[in-house]
Amino acid sequence: MALDLFSLEGSVAVVTGGSRGIGEAIAVAMADAGAAVVPVARSEDALDATVTRIRENGGEAVACVCDVTDEGDIERVFETAEAEFGPVDTLVNNAGTNPFFGDATDLDTETWEQIMDVNATGTFRCTRAFATRVAERDGEGSVTNVGSVGSVVGLPAQAPYTASKHAIAGMTKTLAADWAPDVRVNTIAPGYVVTEFTEGVRANDEIRADLLDDIPADRFAEPEEIAGTAVYLASDAAGYVTGEVHVVDGGLAAV
Repeated sequence: MALDLFSLEGSVAVVTGGSRGIGEAIAVAMADAGAAVVPVARSEDALDATVTRIRENGGEAVACVCDVTDEGDIERVFETAEAEFGPVDTLVNNAGTNPFFGDATDLDTETWEQIMDVNATGTFRCTRAFATRVAERDGEGSVTNVGSVGSVVGLPAQAPYTASKHAIAGMTKTLAADWAPDVRVNTIAPGYVVTEFTEGVRANDEIRADLLDDIPADRFAEPEEIAGTAVYLASDAAGYVTGEVHVVDGGLAAV
């Protein structure tokens, strides 16, 4: 059946930033599609909630605490996944940060480097570790990076975040070309989603109204709407898809 192409049955997935928001939704959706999932984040308590959701739905999951700026932590994630479930087939790079909003002239270099280290370099560290293991076992795999609509357009007052997400888009295209056909590499570019990450802009009536004026869909996305795209990109249904920046933004980048 055609729907079998979307199944992740028998696969193993690592999802960074898997304790809340988009990452949690992706981890749960992948488990629902049949994958054994290792959600990753810096907070063990938050991860336990994700694992509980997955297990209550009949899925398999084990949490792993990890800081994506620490290469030793990243190695331990893959060792844990392999010990629990076997070789990792899918990596979702969702971990990210965005502590700055304002004019770039007020941005200090330390904050710039912090954002780049988590969002761009952290994504690279995890992707390199995954691809190295795929090559060692002479296997195949897929990487899905969670970028942003800021991967394809500029976002006012968010220079370092936008730069980091553009970096992910460029990395995606280059690694997809370098590693085909063994490792597929794609990016999801979400628009504004109802998560803690966007709570500040959604709580400001003026900013919220301005944003909705720019979004043809006239609403923010739910995390599950991003998760469905992640399941697709990890599945055999996307077997010929690599190097793609898949925008899921309610039409924001189209206008």
